[in-house]
Amino acid sequence: MLSLIIFLPLVGGIFILFTSKGNEALMKGVALGTSLGSTIFLVFLTVLYKIGGGMQFVEQHSWISNLGITYHVGVDGLSLPLIALTALLSVLSVVYSWRIEVRLKEYLFLFLLLETGMLGVFAALDFFLFYIFWEITLVPMYFLIAIWGGPRREYAAIKFFLYTLVGSLAMLLAILLMYFNSDPHTFNMLALTQQQPLAGKPVLAALAFWGFFFAFAIKVPMWPFHTWLPDAHVEAPTAGSVILAGVLLKMGTYGFVRISLPMLPDVFRAYAPAVAVLALLGIVYGALVALAQTDLKKLVAYSSVNHMGYVMLGVAAAAAAFGVPEKAAAAATALNGAVFEMVAHGIVTGALFLIVGVLYDYRAHTRGVNEFGGLGVRLPVYTGITTIAMLASLGLPGLMGFVAEFFIFVGSFGIFPYLTAVAVTGVVFTAAMFLWTLQRIFLGPVNERWAALPDMDTREKVSLVPLAVLMVVFGLFPKPLLDMINAAMAVLVTAVR
Repeated sequence: MLSLIIFLPLVGGIFILFTSKGNEALMKGVALGTSLGSTIFLVFLTVLYKIGGGMQFVEQHSWISNLGITYHVGVDGLSLPLIALTALLSVLSVVYSWRIEVRLKEYLFLFLLLETGMLGVFAALDFFLFYIFWEITLVPMYFLIAIWGGPRREYAAIKFFLYTLVGSLAMLLAILLMYFNSDPHTFNMLALTQQQPLAGKPVLAALAFWGFFFAFAIKVPMWPFHTWLPDAHVEAPTAGSVILAGVLLKMGTYGFVRISLPMLPDVFRAYAPAVAVLALLGIVYGALVALAQTDLKKLVAYSSVNHMGYVMLGVAAAAAAFGVPEKAAAAATALNGAVFEMVAHGIVTGALFLIVGVLYDYRAHTRGVNEFGGLGVRLPVYTGITTIAMLASLGLPGLMGFVAEFFIFVGSFGIFPYLTAVAVTGVVFTAAMFLWTLQRIFLGPVNERWAALPDMDTREKVSLVPLAVLMVVFGLFPKPLLDMINAAMAVLVTAVR
């Protein structure tokens, strides 16, 4: 079933390639059907998933036997929520993209190929397979930005590609270090976690750590590797921005938790304070720069730097506590918050980019925050959903963002109290930024320039309402998701003590 979930979108994409260009309705139907079908199968898989049961739905088949490479996939409490997030955002993005007219066939094929790559990254348990899926995501996003992006799309696409490619090459060298120091040689990620092939080899372990670090830090992106992100977000089409922020950034944080923490615990523990400082800089810098933006899309992009900083603070705190039994509970709490924030950020920021698109793509054709005013009267549904999303992003209690940040702060404070105290100030800046944005767009006197703007249509509601509902549901009742995450994080912390 897991392979079906991963590859069904790709099958749909290949079918679309062989569809005549005039049959746009069929293309859209196939894209929606295969993406939705993958999501439906995932629902069945989630129902069958047993919390605390370790790695489940494992499929392993010999692939390149001479090198010990296998097709090896599976899910646990870390990967399953991210796979669900990927499937959900992909379906909603396909629905939102219904009005794409330019080169529809190529657009839908690239989008479905991208979905398969993202699902594969979170499910892969063989480094060779992981690397292939990781690289597959690079090419479709490059073309989505370069062809369907804004005025500076070529520059943004090339910058995104080069940054990510440099990180990928660093990761490839780190993977080879792990492979050639394992006995027997293997790309099996679970076996490498058990073997700890670089334990007792501090120089090689440090080289491998920094190889993975550059790949994952660029993808997150952590400060100062973040400079590709605003350009890519601003120039990408709306659905591309949703996937970029909602899923692709999580590949970096997922890599830290899946690979760096369990496979290189000693060296990560040594460098954890430095990683925490970089996370703190991202938190404060991202919030302050977002506060200064007047382009709504760029504002949301910089808020991602801020929120991903929270994730990395939790991961760094957990790494620093590994091997210290009295801090195991704090490490587990920080990791729970970090993984929960990955999902929360994907839902909230994915919604925020859709919100930007609703206003920019088919209505105002401007993203200048200061150009609006009084839209709350004209667009009540749009105003309500935007308010929920922005309040969730600033961490209002009762919404999803608060739960994630609370767990991160509670866990991190027991390990990095001073850094965490400073990091909390990021919440204040974020709150100021979003509240001021709400005020400028929706409150105050009505700008008659926008008197004829229509409210959200059915397609846009279908794209946004499910995300708004999830923000509230997991904000008020986070237990099902937290239970799944906690079971995996408890195993991880125990294994690396």
